[in-house]
Amino acid sequence: MNWQLPLMLAQTNDSNLENLRERTEAISMQGTTVPDSSLIREGTSNPFVTEYWFPTQASSFAGEVDFLYMSIFWISLVFFVAIIGAMVYFCVKYRRKDGVIAPEPSSSHNTAIEILWSVLPSIILVWIFYVGAETWFEMRIPKENAEEIQVTAKQFGWLFTYEDGDQTNELHLVRDKPVRLIMQSEDVLHSFFVAAFRQKMDIVPGRYTYAYFEPIKDGVYRLSCNEYCGTGHSKMKTACIVHTSEEDRKNNTKWIEAEKTPFENGQRIYQIHCSGCHKVDGQAATGPALNLIWGTNEKMIDGTTELVNEDYVLDSIWYPEKHIVEGYGPVSKMNSFKGILDQKDVDYVIAYLKELKSSTGDAK
Repeated sequence: MNWQLPLMLAQTNDSNLENLRERTEAISMQGTTVPDSSLIREGTSNPFVTEYWFPTQASSFAGEVDFLYMSIFWISLVFFVAIIGAMVYFCVKYRRKDGVIAPEPSSSHNTAIEILWSVLPSIILVWIFYVGAETWFEMRIPKENAEEIQVTAKQFGWLFTYEDGDQTNELHLVRDKPVRLIMQSEDVLHSFFVAAFRQKMDIVPGRYTYAYFEPIKDGVYRLSCNEYCGTGHSKMKTACIVHTSEEDRKNNTKWIEAEKTPFENGQRIYQIHCSGCHKVDGQAATGPALNLIWGTNEKMIDGTTELVNEDYVLDSIWYPEKHIVEGYGPVSKMNSFKGILDQKDVDYVIAYLKELKSSTGDAK
């Protein structure tokens, strides 16, 4: 995470704040679903407290992590000043002087000082270890009543599956409700990171990894991949939304296809499965932009052209190696969604693409 960004927002005056936020959204958030509000935190002008340097403490152990970090910082600073100060003092006091050749008399042994500089650091190190271990166990051992959420990471997006079967590409949590994430990767190494929770955990292909935390403050926070995973890594962000109640969370995660239009169902499929690689703002990403593609003739890497119609979309979703657009080869970077998206889902995607093209005034 860019730590300077929220600090800049917190310290910028009102006249420049809006422009800074616009630049922030254009540079850092383009092509993602993360709202600009997720960058803003509780600011303070006091540099001696953790809130000046770090994002909001939104998990049960975030305060302990910050306390340990700042304790180590101040202990290191005190010893740094003491050691450098003593070094400078002795350099000046015992420097070579004209006409004085013999060394200054000094004692060769001081039991009290030697005990002090051995015992005191040992006590501090044991204390740091104890506090760190206590916090580490709290971060790694979930409570018995923790809900389990399945997390699937893939280039370049997220999929969250809840205990009731709902799925979203944003993480929705309930305040004061412990959660255990069961995470897996579909392709390469990823890393789950929410700075406000002080929680980071690698997601390794071929195995499950776990993360635990208890959100204590409702709001919207940035969730991102913190391990380089390919050319679209910087855009692998989404929102982590903490709700005040289970009912509020459910209203934001439930999805009943029969109550939605084909376009809305297609849009949801796009957000969950496609938005990591395909944009709908006309900008190319890992794959071609989708908002103007319907009804056009796309040039393939073999020099042929293909009309983007129902057959083309079906083949592209189920058999991505069949049609590789020029500039996106020599092999397809897209995995097959056959077995993940059925014929009805493909129909929804087709309806979504048609509506996208129609909304530009160029429908065919």
